[in-house]
Amino acid sequence: MYFRLEAEKMEGIVLSKYAALSKNSKGRITKEEKCTIRTDFQRDRDRIIHSKAFRRLKHKTQVFIAPEGDHYRTRLTHTLEVAQISRTIARALRLNEDLTEAIALGHDLGHTPFGHTGENVLDEIHQNGFKHNVQSLRVVDLLESSRESKGLNLTYEVRDGILNHTGDSIAMTLEGQIIKFADRIAYINHDIDDSLRASIISEDMLPKDCIKVLGLKHGERINTMIRDVILNSHNSNRIGMSEEVKFYTDKLRDFMFENVYLNKKAKGEEEKAKRIIKLLYEYYMENFDELPKEHKNFYKDLDCSREDIICDYIAGMTDRYVINKYKQIFIPKSWNK
Repeated sequence: MYFRLEAEKMEGIVLSKYAALSKNSKGRITKEEKCTIRTDFQRDRDRIIHSKAFRRLKHKTQVFIAPEGDHYRTRLTHTLEVAQISRTIARALRLNEDLTEAIALGHDLGHTPFGHTGENVLDEIHQNGFKHNVQSLRVVDLLESSRESKGLNLTYEVRDGILNHTGDSIAMTLEGQIIKFADRIAYINHDIDDSLRASIISEDMLPKDCIKVLGLKHGERINTMIRDVILNSHNSNRIGMSEEVKFYTDKLRDFMFENVYLNKKAKGEEEKAKRIIKLLYEYYMENFDELPKEHKNFYKDLDCSREDIICDYIAGMTDRYVINKYKQIFIPKSWNK
């Protein structure tokens, strides 16, 4: 029995007229036989979850570099929170939860070690610049590979959502548009939570007008923002917030930039992190042959520059791996006779 066909049939019955139906997907870069059980978007979600790039997110910075504490967010827990928020919105709007979840789980696969600090350094020194959303697409299209093929060969809709989850661009599906809002809702609120835990800010510092509209507590603010997105996107061909909630959400984000993201205490180790990535990049540019053999061999039949190969290698590192690699190359070892 083809369970996938039943699932596709149910999508057509249950989902909104604005939803992206898996049977109507624009397809994959390389055509392949469909699964008898899972829809195309379900397969994409599973491929992302089982990827090495997804597992590495647990050791990549969200905001605080190398925090001492088990409860600070990592890039992985951020991704899971984005997925949870996204699915809540998608379910309420009767959009495709599987597509929404797949995009959410894959949206940050290209993030660097040390979070946006690492991203900014690579953007400065790499000849073609660096943006984590573009790199996330490169991960699923090329770098995350198996013995059989390069890349995960995801559907067009998932790839589009990953690429357009940030910045001014807009995803082609409503499911993809949800991720942009869910991402912001997640990071603003969990970064406030982590900053309170780290004593970088206190509750009485939060803008009073924002708190009045959005709520004082973590769960209250998330609930307000999610409800607002749902109410303002219901029976619509666009995803959006009300002007009021968007204004105070943006104001709260500005507060976080001023008091946390650009705060010297919170970002005290940032200059060291920048230096590590820059030195490693320069080192491999001068000592290209010292890159791992398996990494260089991966590009054997590809038209990739030396700079791209080095950038891919460093961007894929976890925080602890990049620190250990720096120590291995630049820190003198004790001499043994």
